[in-house]
Amino acid sequence: MATEGFEAVFVETHNWGKSAKFFQELGYKLETSTGDGSGVFRNGEGPYLVVVEIPENREPGVQVALKVPDADLFRPDPAVEVVTPFHDTHYGTREMTVRDPDGRLWSLQAPANG
Repeated sequence: MATEGFEAVFVETHNWGKSAKFFQELGYKLETSTGDGSGVFRNGEGPYLVVVEIPENREPGVQVALKVPDADLFRPDPAVEVVTPFHDTHYGTREMTVRDPDGRLWSLQAPANG
């Protein structure tokens, strides 16, 4: 079983309000807001966008999540370095982290129910 394209993009920000407005002006609709500086945006059928406010002393980053249809059936090739195996997240998915040949970390995301 292979990945099926992009599932999500996680964006860290120092200013939730400005970032939310920026993405909304680009056509994203706020789907869910936690009320504490994070939320989920959608724009059509593409990957969802998670924006999270972080402390000023941290450098904002971006993480891309690849879609996996079933965590229980997914077996990466032995050449793929698995950093963390699939585990349940607090936001209702299962996630695995792998490292590419240049050292970048990639998140693989599957539904929690398999």
